[in-house]
Parts: sequence; C-alpha cells; structure tokens
Amino acid sequence: MKRLNLKQLEDQRIAQILDANLDRAREGLRVLEDWARFALGRRDLVKTFKNYRQTLGKHHLKIYKESRNFINDQCAGLSHPEQFKRNNASSIISSNAARVQEALRVIEEFSRDHNQNLCRISSEIRYEIYNLEIILLEAQKNYSLIKILNENDLYFITFDTENLLEKIKNILEGGVKIIQLRCKKGKDSDNLKFALKVRELCDTFGALFIINDRVDIALACNADGVHLGQNDMDIKSARSILGFSKIIGISASNELDIKKAIQEGCDYLGIGPVFTTTTKKEKIPLGIETLKSLTKDISIPWFAIGGIKQENISLLKKNNICKVAIITDLINSKKPKEKAIMIINSLTDEN
Repeated sequence: MKRLNLKQLEDQRIAQILDANLDRAREGLRVLEDWARFALGRRDLVKTFKNYRQTLGKHHLKIYKESRNFINDQCAGLSHPEQFKRNNASSIISSNAARVQEALRVIEEFSRDHNQNLCRISSEIRYEIYNLEIILLEAQKNYSLIKILNENDLYFITFDTENLLEKIKNILEGGVKIIQLRCKKGKDSDNLKFALKVRELCDTFGALFIINDRVDIALACNADGVHLGQNDMDIKSARSILGFSKIIGISASNELDIKKAIQEGCDYLGIGPVFTTTTKKEKIPLGIETLKSLTKDISIPWFAIGGIKQENISLLKKNNICKVAIITDLINSKKPKEKAIMIINSLTDEN
C-alpha cells in the first residue's frame, strides 16, 4: 500500500481522529474476543474477532499514531454515568459492540478521501459486527441456561395425567428447576395453549422450560429449549429454527449416539434407561456399570434417566451419578411438592 503523507490530508486532526477510533475499535473487539474465548469457549468467534483486530492493526499507520501529540485533547478523561451501569455480561457485550460499530463508522467517514482501502475494510467489519453481536448475545443466553443445567441435579419430565398443570406447579414449589413437557397427544392448538401456561409457571419459579420433540411448539411458546430423541429432528435443523440462544438436549443409550450428539453441538444429554422403566418398556436397561463407562469422558451436562426413583438414588450416588431425570416417581406422588423436596435432599445429601 502506498505510504500516506499528512500533507495529503485536510489537516492532522483527521489523522488524530483515525488514530483514536482505530484504538477504540480494536479495544472493543478485544473485549468481545475475550468473552467469546474465556466465557463461551467459542473458538470460531475468537478466530473472527482476532482476525478483525489484526486487520485493523495492519492499517493503523504510523502516520496516524504520530498525530497523537500534534493537538492536545481538551476532552481527555470525559466519562458518562452509563459506563458504570454495565453490571452484567449482556450489557458489556452490547456496549462494546456499539463502541466498535461507532468507531468503524467514524473511520469509514474520515478515511474515504485518502485511504479507500481502510474505508472499505471498516465498512465490511462494521456490518459483520451487527450480526456477531446478536450471535454473542444468543450464546450468552444459552450459557445462562446451561448454568441452570449444571447447578441443578433433578430434571422432571411430564406425561399425560389428570391435574398435570397443578402437579407441575407443586413440583416447581418443591424446588425443581428443570421441566420437560411432553406433547404426545391431542390437538396442536391445545398443546400450545397448555405449553404457554407451563411457560408462565416456569418463568414465575425461575425454572428451565423444555419441550419434548416438538421444535415447532418450543418455538411458538418461547420455551428455553427442546429435547430430541434419536428418531426426531436432527440437531442442525433444530438449531437453525431455534437459534443459538436455546438449549438442545438429546436422548442417547450408546457410545456412538453420545459422540454424534456432542459433535453436532447438543447442550446436554439424557442417558438411559438405567433401570427397567414403565415409560420405555421395550428398552433394555443399561445398568450402572455401562452408564459409568459411557459417561466417563463427557464434559457437557448429562442426566441419568429410566426407572429412577428416590429409593435408588443412594445407589446412583455411590457410583458418582448425581444428576437424574425422573418421571413417574414425581408425577404419581400424592404429594408432589414434598416428594420433590425429598428427592432434591437425597441428591444433595453428602452422606
């Protein structure tokens, strides 16, 4: 690229503006890059942000940097009260994305007449940042949902029964923070209406709300995610519909299905059946030793499922299996709230 001379510019103030905004853009990009790296573990996003930083660095010419001492900045050190209100990751992501976008817009305007290459690059990156901000925010929401999966050991799955909504409320009152709703029967319109009611309950109690199988209903009721079986929609298709802010769980019972699900980006696994179960009578139980072998190298949240009751939780815990999904033992209880409390205590009891 041809070396620029300040005499070619209208005056050195333009060089100083470009210098300041190249610094701002790269600083904002570094904040986004570090969050993608250390908080989200998103190698793809880290690579993108790093590339943008280095590209802008190559175009941060010495002639711009030399302008720093030409004019004293009378406004140095100014701040705004809003800067001190960024008290969560989402606000930090949005404010730094805006910082990058604004800085790039300034660079674009002031480099147009004398450095068209920098002008073009700034415009291209700026438009990409709009999309990347959305991806980061969605990934952050997904991260928050997965945190709930990590922090809670009891996962409740429904099936059709009388007074189901009331039982779900009782179970939530008992402290359960993960609810999966099965919509296997009835009209879609009725299932959606019911799902919206469960969604409202889960919001009230700060619980995750997951729909079994039905990606369309999960999307329509704004569920936190969907749980898919081996014969349901593939993860890639579900992700394209729901986006990266939602969580996707997968049922698996063998090493091949577990590896495939993790490679395709599932957020958690339900592995089983561990014991004989009335809901999956055709399935052969894995047993505890097989379950331990299948899960020894899994790094994402996973829940043991199938025939799990309060009575066999101590056996599971002795084998370091501490996260469980329960259906009948909760739904058939005459006192689901109290039953939920007892099961949670059994899971958290260190004895």
